[in-house]
Order: sequence, then C-alpha cells, then structure tokens
Amino acid sequence: MPVPVSFPTSLALWPLLACLLLTGCGMFKDSREASPDESQGAIASDAPAGSGPDAFALEVSAPDDTIREHLERHMELQRFRKLPDLQAGELSRLLGSADANARDLLATLGYFSPEITIALRENPAPAKDEPPRTVQVSVTPGPRTHIASAQIELAGAEAPELARRQAQIQRGWGLPSGAPFTQRDWDDSKSQALRQLQTRRYPTARIESSRADVDADRAEADLHVRYAPGPAYRFGELLVQGSERYDPEGARRIARLPTGEDYSETRLLDAQQRLASSGYYDAVFLSLDPDAPDPQNAAVIAQVRDAPLQKLVFGVGISTDSGPRLSMDHIHNRLPWLGWRAVSKASIDRKKKLLSTEWTGLPHENGWRWFTGAQLQREDTGSYEVDSARLRAGRTKNGDHIDRSYFLQYDDAKSRGDEAPPSSSAISANYGWTGRYFNNNTAPTRGWGLGAEIGVGTTLRPERDPFVRTLLRWQSFIGLGRVDLGENVRRNSRLALRAEGGAVLAREGADIPATLMFLTGGDTTVRGYGYRQIGARLDGGQLYGGRYMAVGSVEYQRPIELRGNRTDFESAVFIDAGAVADKPGDLQARVGVGAGLRWRSPVGPLQADVAYGLHSKQVRLHLRLGYTF
Repeated sequence: MPVPVSFPTSLALWPLLACLLLTGCGMFKDSREASPDESQGAIASDAPAGSGPDAFALEVSAPDDTIREHLERHMELQRFRKLPDLQAGELSRLLGSADANARDLLATLGYFSPEITIALRENPAPAKDEPPRTVQVSVTPGPRTHIASAQIELAGAEAPELARRQAQIQRGWGLPSGAPFTQRDWDDSKSQALRQLQTRRYPTARIESSRADVDADRAEADLHVRYAPGPAYRFGELLVQGSERYDPEGARRIARLPTGEDYSETRLLDAQQRLASSGYYDAVFLSLDPDAPDPQNAAVIAQVRDAPLQKLVFGVGISTDSGPRLSMDHIHNRLPWLGWRAVSKASIDRKKKLLSTEWTGLPHENGWRWFTGAQLQREDTGSYEVDSARLRAGRTKNGDHIDRSYFLQYDDAKSRGDEAPPSSSAISANYGWTGRYFNNNTAPTRGWGLGAEIGVGTTLRPERDPFVRTLLRWQSFIGLGRVDLGENVRRNSRLALRAEGGAVLAREGADIPATLMFLTGGDTTVRGYGYRQIGARLDGGQLYGGRYMAVGSVEYQRPIELRGNRTDFESAVFIDAGAVADKPGDLQARVGVGAGLRWRSPVGPLQADVAYGLHSKQVRLHLRLGYTF
C-alpha cells in the first residue's frame, strides 16, 4: 500500500497530535518512589566533568557479569571519579562509605549477605591519561534471596467483588514463590497489581502499605502488600471543554461513552480515540473528574481543540502494486445548511486515477448516521482500462467491535480496449457487516475478524438482469507458543490465517459492471503476482474480472533473535493461493510462496515480502505499511 507524506496547508497535523495525546491518556498517576536502581542511575548521570586524567579508576570483580555491571554503573564512587583534583583525604572518606553503598546495591538484586573487599592501589608512574589510583572492589555475593511467600490484601475484601479482584491479583502476581527477589521486580509487581485495580472500577486505588521481610540466613523473603481500592466509580455525563466551532452534543454521540456503566480505562480510551479520529478535533484528552461528589455518577471531562473548518492535504506515496502516487484531500467539517462532514479526494498512480467525495452526518442517539458518496475512476482492470462511476447513499453504525451499514448503490462501467466487454450499469441494495475481535485493530497478534457483504440488484443496460453479489472475508491469528530471546525476553510466535471468497450470481449472459466482478493478486491477497493480475480469461486470452473468487493464505510469524531489536522485528514464511473464474468448476489456484520481514514501526506495522509465483514464475517484492481489516 502507498506510504503518504502529507503537506498541510492549515493545521492538518491533527492525526499525529491526536496519537501523541492518546499515548499520554491516564486518569491517575502511579505515585511510587524510584527504585534504588533508578535513583543511583540519576546520580551517576550528573557527574561533573573535569579536565585531565580521572582521579581514580574503578575496577569491580564479581562472579556474575550482571552484578559487576550493576556496581560499576551505580556505585556512588562514580560521581567523583572524574574529579582530577580529588584529595586523598576525601577519597578515603568515600571509600569508608563504599562498602555500605555496595551492600545496598547488591540488596536490590537479592543478595543480602555478600562478602566485599575494597582496596586502593596507587599507580606510581601513571601514563599521561592514566589515573594515579585504582579502587578495587571484590565481591562474593553469597546466596541469592528467593520469594518464600507473597500475601496480597485489599481493604474491604469481605465484599464479594473485592474478594474476586484480590484473587485475580494474587493469581497474576509477578513474584510467585520460588522466584528470585530484586527490588525492581518487587516495585514492578506492586505497580502492576495497582494498575489492575485502577483500570477497572477503582481509579483512585493506592498502595496502603507494603513490606518485604528478608531472612538473610535462609535467603528467603516474605512479601506483603495491602491496597486501598477506594470507592467504585461509574461513568457520568461527558463534559466537553475547549470547543467553540462544533456542537458538544455531536461530540457526545461520537464518543459513545457508556454513561451509567462501571468505570473502565479501556472504555475511556476507546471514547477518546473515537473523538480523536473523527476529524473534528486536533487534540483530545479525556479524564475522569477527580473531584466528583458522587463516584457512582462521575463526570468525564473532554478537553479538546477544534480542527479547522476546512483544510487541504497534499500527499505523495509509492506502492509495489501501483507505483508512485500523488494525492490531494480536501476536508470540510461542516457543510453549509447540511452540517455534514465532507472528505473529497483526487489521486493518481500508475494503475488508477480517482476523484471521489464522501459526506457523513453526525451519529444519532442510536449510533446510526447517514452517508452519501460519489466517485469517478479510471483503473487498469485485467487486460482493459475501465472508466467507472459510482453513487452510494445509506446509513452506517460503528461499534466497539462491529461495524454495520446498509445502502443503495449505482454502478456504471465502460471497458476500453480491443474486443472489450460491453458497457453496463446496475443498481443494488447492499448490507455490510464487519466484526473485529483482535487484541489490537492496527497491529494484531491475537484474535480474529470476519466481514460479510451481500447485495441484491439488477443491471440497467444493455439489458435488465437480476443478480446477487456476496463477499466473505476472514482473518485469524493463532498463538504457537513463546520464543525465548534471552535475558528473560519472550515473545509469541503465531500462525496468521486468511481466507476470502466471493460470488456474483446471475444469468450466464448477464452483463455485470466490471467494478462488481472479482480480480485478485498483489500485496494484500496473493503475493508473487501483480496487482489484480489473477482473473478470468475471455476468448483470445484476455484477462477480465470473474464471477467467482477464492483466496487463502497461511503465514508463520516468529520473533527474530536480533540483539538490540528483539521486540521490534519478526520473520515470516508464507504460502498464498487464489483463483478467479466465471464458473466454480473453472477455478484454478495460483500459488505464491515466500518469506518476509515484519517491523513494528512507530507509525504501524511494516511488511516486506519476497514471493515467487509458481504459475507466473516470477519473483516479486511486496511492501505494505499498516494493517486494516
């Protein structure tokens, strides 16, 4: 798919700003103290710089590289190492406190009974840039402390709801019995459990007390933490602040905040994202009113900044399917008299020239909204160039997982070329349904999606013939277990399964518009073949859209063991197959096989594949940015 680079003429950077704000949305901050690792790291980073050789060198000897690197990085001696004028008396004072400092640092790693030797060695004839002294720290860490027990308590857990939440936190506790103790893991486990409480029903939850009882002789730690959940919250009304141009009632309908239901951070973020992606606002931030007098009816404050009434966006892009692309979008957020939002577009690439406009009204109380649209297009379709026009009008509703729409559609298509099929037009009534149950709709790794379309209509010319058009799409991600990438980093491998099928049912001689027929092949369908280069063959070997289509794909995705980028890159191997024909019995699969690379980039998943078409006998590169279903 093309990768656009946009040049706004007004404040057209609202999508980027909205995404940045989305990443910062939160109701109540976690107010834990910094761990010793973090505080020591901050001190070390502020070390004053001096001129000339360092005052001393620090050498740490330990049986474990993790221990050695931890002490070398965080010991307070590092603050003074670069002071060339450090006096011997001051260094002696520092060495006096270095033992306690080293023991505190080792305790954060779970070593509470170490043997530490600190010695100062003079360098009688140092080189020009060599320190005159060396501080040697030798460590025998002793046994590492492990968790003996972890007791989690919630104030008020005698209530059934809180008792269930306490049991959930206990089951998901990050430091189970037998795990090695570290201060960082202890802090992270407490914070993770607190977040579990704060994200649903109890946004003001806090840590009431916590204690780690360490028995150094037995190298065991007993953990205890008690949480104060605070009152349970329910969503109240949405209060819009900062908007002067657009109707606050429209914002409430777009946000679809579940007023009266239990507080959920996920539901709050979903409402924020709907507002941010609506196009009416450059910035959106939703927060629960912390001063709400009634937690069971807590107002949600939406702080927004209006987007311009109109804006023009120019874009450039490139795709392995259709080559370079130029585009221009004009957006009008409130059409005169009608009040609808209009998005008009012009684009041109190697395969397609397009002019389109789509007008959408604000949603009603029930979530449904009216829409209408028109487009003119010239596109390479098989062996022909097709000029087409389309008009559409209907209603649509977007839910948390399910999108639905019903509409009337008029299609007109004229094919250009030698022995081109006759021009035709049709009118149809259509219904579309899409369900998305992924863990992430823009970069999924688990879950499934299903989409279905059905249209019933009749051709208008050259003859009237009734027809039915159906299309079914399915995508699923199936986990295959975790891949150990070292250093306690594990990520899931998975199978990505995809299937698509369509049919146009009509009299054999009916002239169906070319835009309603099926072609496949390309980056998102059957890799190893050109864009829409799999279709039905007419007499003379010409390629044309067919009435039946079947596509399937199996892809194995696995994290790459690449040091430094373990969480960002994945490898993939795949096999795709697709077929198009005018009769089900004529379907003959075109198969493509290949391998590729996946990268979770900041702007969405980037996919690069090299595929070989077994029928075309060609190797093709396929690039794709982003994911849609």
